[in-house]
Amino acid sequence: MKTLDVKQNILDDAGFAYNFDRMVYFNRKSRKIFSVEFVDDQPEEVLERKIREDTGGKEWKFYFNREPSELAKREIEATLG
Repeated sequence: MKTLDVKQNILDDAGFAYNFDRMVYFNRKSRKIFSVEFVDDQPEEVLERKIREDTGGKEWKFYFNREPSELAKREIEATLG
């Protein structure tokens, strides 16, 4: 349980919010979306590295264990704005 608290703090400190409907953490400024499963399965170091990763910020970057379909991506993007 402690690891989840640390990961939650990492996401909070980086400006990520949680979307209950889609079960993802997102940051509109950096245009990144992390699935709950990805956050749960990856070590803290990987999560921190992905948060710092420069993606150019033009399109949403998805961090999921399994790549979501294009339809799922569009639906998530529409939900998040």
